Amino acid sequence: MMRYGVSFALSEIFFTHFHADHFLGVIGLIRTLGLQGRPEPLFLYGPKGAKKVLSTAMQLGVERVPFPIEITEVKGGDTVRLGGSNARDGYDICAFPTEHGGGPSLGYVLKEHVRRGRFDVEKAKAAGVPEGPLWGKLSKGEPIELADGRRLTADGFVGPERAGRLVVFTGDTRPCPATVDAAAGADLLVHEATFGEEERDRARDTGHSTAKEAAQVALAAKATKLVLSHVSARYSISADELAREAREVFPNASVAKDGLEVDVPFAE
Repeated sequence: MMRYGVSFALSEIFFTHFHADHFLGVIGLIRTLGLQGRPEPLFLYGPKGAKKVLSTAMQLGVERVPFPIEITEVKGGDTVRLGGSNARDGYDICAFPTEHGGGPSLGYVLKEHVRRGRFDVEKAKAAGVPEGPLWGKLSKGEPIELADGRRLTADGFVGPERAGRLVVFTGDTRPCPATVDAAAGADLLVHEATFGEEERDRARDTGHSTAKEAAQVALAAKATKLVLSHVSARYSISADELAREAREVFPNASVAKDGLEVDVPFAE
């Protein structure tokens, strides 16, 4: 986080599963946040067992947490509310089940709410609506009254609602129907690809996916873009082999790396 200038002002952490290498780092992070004098609460979410595992981790690694920590267990199909109860502004985060073995595991979907339709400036001008606050009201779907007494509604000035973006993160998993369903029409699918096809059997035995399998999920889900993650250390020098395997099935695929930024444009 320090290396890439990411702020420590985070409010939530989402755990996909509780293999040690995927949650022990939170102990050091919480100690750092405490030393910074953080007063705000921190919300932790994860599959069944989260309360026991994370509470134990807090006791083992942190003498005293100087800010509130709330742990919430979620399951596939849940919409993860902000702070456990409040709705989010402009998007939802939903959990879906994955297949990693050795305990429950989850992936997460970030789904933006639908956006208002486009405001037709030319139609507003033709109707004699003066530029300014009245345009703003119409664009928000609010009725207006003109100086000449005419009352106008947004109908005819604002187009149909537009879909928000959909970003799906699988965490560790075998390719599975639940991921295909969750990623249907995704603008961005971040799917684990621990191994290449030469280790397909090992991927199956350890509950992981190959790059080709991740690409097959993206293709079945009709996703727009695929980013391969959780790549084995054997590909740390070059992951070109994984990218090539994935692109043979799903051309718009790339491999994640630390500090990578991915632009997710609106469909329109």
